[in-house]
Order: sequence, then structure tokens, then C-alpha cells
Amino acid sequence: MRAAPSNEAREVARAAARWLALMESGEACESDHARLQQWRSSHDRHEAAWQTAQGLRQRFSSLPTALAMATLDRPDVGRRGVLKGVLGCAVLVPATWLLSRQLPLDAWRADLHTATGERRQVPLADGSSLQLNTDSAANVDLAMGQVTLVRGEMALKVPGREPLTIQAPYGRINVSQGEVCVRLTGHDCQVSVVSGVVQLQPLIGPALALREGQQVSLQAAGAGPVSAFDALLPGWRDGVLMAQNQPLGDFLRELGRYRPGLLRWEPALEALRVTGSFRLDDTDRVLALLAASLPLAVQSRTRYWVTLVPRKNIT
Repeated sequence: MRAAPSNEAREVARAAARWLALMESGEACESDHARLQQWRSSHDRHEAAWQTAQGLRQRFSSLPTALAMATLDRPDVGRRGVLKGVLGCAVLVPATWLLSRQLPLDAWRADLHTATGERRQVPLADGSSLQLNTDSAANVDLAMGQVTLVRGEMALKVPGREPLTIQAPYGRINVSQGEVCVRLTGHDCQVSVVSGVVQLQPLIGPALALREGQQVSLQAAGAGPVSAFDALLPGWRDGVLMAQNQPLGDFLRELGRYRPGLLRWEPALEALRVTGSFRLDDTDRVLALLAASLPLAVQSRTRYWVTLVPRKNIT
């Protein structure tokens, strides 16, 4: 099982690839360069990832454009000219190579996995039901009564015939009967009980029982405080992203998990507030709804490159 630092390394690699794409696009402004420099200097791992990205750009600069274009989900002919100018071969192939070097191999080899924006529900042979959220991976071993969350987020519903154990960084979650959601981030493992009661065994500290409507964060130092949430509210399992007076920046960071490519926004939009229920099966429509209800506009360079800006900045 891959430890949590692999998730963090993966996010750093992705960030470096995105910065490389932006810098090579010819569209980066002075503030973008300043933000890149701030990101590079904020941690040694960031600088190391950036230097790796730069080296790979030079190494693959002579590869044919067709090879790079294949990484963009076979865009139609009308998009090819734009994509060549914005995300050309010198950017796409190194970025893809960089991610392939940093993404954990156990996620690629997992029994079940989803792509960005994909959600998948799988009935298990023991009567349980496993649902994977966007960009997630899991291994299933019913002979051992075990599911291992390798990456991302999952929901497991156990009918009570046989218990199952979820293996995750920082601990185990034992489910006899009920439904639980587990999400891995770069620094913790978030456990939320939708129904029933589950038993948690952190790597450090005592075991604890978590009941319906309760959630907790498992971390390297043990379990955090137990808090409440409304288990009846729709969520990603229902294909819905909920917001209740949420800062727009936080909302967009969550929405970005379901969109391939680059989603950016001006810092001035960060503190705007969002309330509503949004369907995850059409994130372009979600952005259109935001533009209709908030003082912002959507600038789409390509399907994979979208920027939100204050409406007054549109000329």
C-alpha cells in the first residue's frame, strides 16, 4: 500500500506540469511569473519538480506534434490549430511524461480505477457495493475481506452478510453493516459514515467507533476530533456538488477534481460566495451557471484550458 507522501508527490508533479504548460503557452502575464516563482520557492520539492519538468521539456522538444496531440483525448480538427499554439508538443509530452514518472504504479495496476471526471459503481461478489469517485483507484480482495483505497475517494456499502475492512493510509476501517465514504488527500484520510457504525483503528492511538452522521480525519499523528455532517444531503455519490455560502475558490478547487485540463481563476474571485446544488456530469454547465449568478466571465481557450475572470475585465 502506497503511503500518503506519494499522493503529495503526485500533486506536486501535476502542479509543475500545469505551470510548465502555462509558461510555454505564451499567455503567461507578469503576475503568473511571480506566482510561479513564489510556488517554486515555497518548498524544495516544488523547485525539484520544476527543474525536472524543464529538463523533460528540452528532452522531448523534437517529438512529432501528432504524438503530443494524442494526449488530448483526440480533439476534433477545428481544435488542432489552437491546441498546437497553446499546448504544443514541447509542453504536452514532457508534462505527460512527468506525471507518468510521479504517479504511483500501484494506482495504475489497481483492480478498479476511474479517470478524471468519471464515477463508477461496482457490485461485489459478497453483496457489497463499491463506488469510486473521480480519479480514484482501489484493490479488492474478498478472500481476505479487504478493500484497499489506493488513491482518491470511495464509498463502500456493506449489507451485513460479511464484514469488510478498508485499508488506507493512517489506519483501517472495519465495516460490518452500513455505508462509509473514505477520501485520501495529501495529508490525511477522511472517513465519513453515511449509515450504520464503523470501527476505526488508526496507526497511532486507540480504536474508536464512528456512527452515522459522524466524520473524522485519520492522520500520521492519529485520529482527529469527531465532527458531524448531514448524511442525507446529496453528494458526489449522487453526482452532485453542494455549496452553502462557500468561498468560490474552495468550490472551484473541488470542481477542478472533476475536470480534465487546467481551471484557473483570478485572485479577485476567490472570496465570492457560492450556494447551490450542481450536477457533476456537466462541469461546463456548472461554470456557465456561476457566470450567470456571479460577477465573473468564463474564458475558454480550449476544452482543457479555462480561466474565470471578473466580468468588468472583459473587453
